[in-house]
Amino acid sequence: MSLVPFHDRDGFIWMDGKLVPWRDAQVHVLTHGLHYASAVFEGERAYGGAIYKCTEHSARLRKSAELLDFEIPFSVAEIDAAKMATLKANGQTDAYVRPVAWRGSEMMGVSAQHNKIHLAIATWEWPSYFDPATKMKGIRLDIAEFRRPDPATAPSTSKAAGLYMICTISKHKAEKKGYADALMFDWQGRVAECTGANVFFIKDGQVHTPIADCFLDGITRRTVIDLCKKRGFEVVERRIMPEELSSFNECFITGTAAEVTPVSEIGPYRYTPGNMSKTIMDDYTVEVTPKAAAA
Repeated sequence: MSLVPFHDRDGFIWMDGKLVPWRDAQVHVLTHGLHYASAVFEGERAYGGAIYKCTEHSARLRKSAELLDFEIPFSVAEIDAAKMATLKANGQTDAYVRPVAWRGSEMMGVSAQHNKIHLAIATWEWPSYFDPATKMKGIRLDIAEFRRPDPATAPSTSKAAGLYMICTISKHKAEKKGYADALMFDWQGRVAECTGANVFFIKDGQVHTPIADCFLDGITRRTVIDLCKKRGFEVVERRIMPEELSSFNECFITGTAAEVTPVSEIGPYRYTPGNMSKTIMDDYTVEVTPKAAAA
């Protein structure tokens, strides 16, 4: 991954309806989104010039904002067009795409009903989150101390900035111990997700994944479930308890950044990435490859 800081790059960022030079895309220090986490975002990827499930991501962005009690002043179609315009302006075909919406600086306090709602879109070249050359060896996961919150206490179906605070803490702790990421439990101690990816397990030819009711039901997660079903793999969405972690044969995680990445360890538990994980990983690669480019 590039070590060039994100505030000091060449290119353009789409901001509130127009493209601006990258370094000029600034916000004030008293922006409400910075102090009170009133911000939502999406993580998307462009493959061969096409943003995978672009409209689905734009619709989720607007829905996330509604759950935080604000409305993005651009339609789904306008957001789609802005993302494509940003890719074009930056001359990119394979890139990460980051739309973010937030409350501005007109009011500073918990209440901010009259703050302007801003929308920005940035794109940058970002290779696979984990080394593709060693992907089938599997990554190592720690077990996080923090848990996903009770859905009665947070807007857990929103891709909201504030919900990632405990994810950053958990990932930092995992990386300091030599792990790639961390598995998080939910507020009742059941298996939930990783810090920025959903998790799947394989046992006796079945694919198991936690019910997404207190964490984000990822677009990649749903895509993988569909791909598994097309393959004839039975998918079981259910409550998974920590004591079951030793009973699974394979494990993999899914997300826009992670794509499909096998797992070899979760704390004391070991897994051997196998044929089912590789098949799902390969099917996902085919799924996101633009059909014209694949022909």
